[in-house]
Amino acid sequence: MAGRYDSNPFDEEEVNPFADTAVRGKAAGQSSYGGGPFYTTHPGSVPPALNSRLPPLPPEPVDFYNDRGATVDIPLDTAKDLKKKERELQAKEAELNKREKELKRLEEAATRAGIVIEEKNWPPFFPIIHHDIANEIPIHLQRLQYFAFTSLLGLTACLLWNFVAVTAAWIKGEGVKIWFLAIIYLISGVPGAYVLWYRPLYRAMRTESALKFGRFFLFYLLHIGFCIYSAVAPPIIFKGKSLTGILPAIDLISDHVLVGIFYIIGFGLFCIESLLSVWVIQQVYMYFRGSGKAAEMKREAARGAVRAAI
Repeated sequence: MAGRYDSNPFDEEEVNPFADTAVRGKAAGQSSYGGGPFYTTHPGSVPPALNSRLPPLPPEPVDFYNDRGATVDIPLDTAKDLKKKERELQAKEAELNKREKELKRLEEAATRAGIVIEEKNWPPFFPIIHHDIANEIPIHLQRLQYFAFTSLLGLTACLLWNFVAVTAAWIKGEGVKIWFLAIIYLISGVPGAYVLWYRPLYRAMRTESALKFGRFFLFYLLHIGFCIYSAVAPPIIFKGKSLTGILPAIDLISDHVLVGIFYIIGFGLFCIESLLSVWVIQQVYMYFRGSGKAAEMKREAARGAVRAAI
């Protein structure tokens, strides 16, 4: 009969696969208490308990942690496709060059015909006219052109102040007729001055056209006559009080001092505008005679008369 403390040969023995080989042999070859071998192992053989271990993992590839070595095959265009695209680009470039040459030819033809595309650029906040003295007028004529432009702005200031003064006179009981005349002077005088004499002078300075100089002289003389007439304002056309001249100023200052002062200021503005206008036409005429434009204008006028007669 087995002893009380003898080990049970049918108990499952726990074996640590990571333990030392000698310890595993001892644990596998003999029991803990009896010392007798339960089974014997041959040298070089693997104990049965070690066969329960999992098989080792397969070795990792060399570039497993380095993805730079991985290459992706990207299909490239063939030489035929590249040549086709190159021919298409060359055809587009040739078409663009052709259009550019055609546009340049049309611009040159329009310039020779006297057709100039003028983009509205003044005043900057609300462009209504084309004005670019610095880039379009020859440098030796820019100063004179600026003075002519100042004359146009001066006329605008005169007519605007004339409207204010006549409005004050109308409020003081001078009648509504003079107020309507002041509005007519303002809304027709400024655009009329630009179209009749300033734009012809601008184009004459830019293109050196003798006929445009002639048009400027004709209408600028009318402008000077209007300024001188407004500075005096005789009661010839309707009533002289529709213009802020010296005569209505003297008449009004005795009854309405404030209105009379407004008229005197208007008289001063028209005097300054008249003097500036006389100086401008004198300078333009000196340039016109000195540059030989007078003789050219006579020749063009003669040719025009002959064509009209034929």
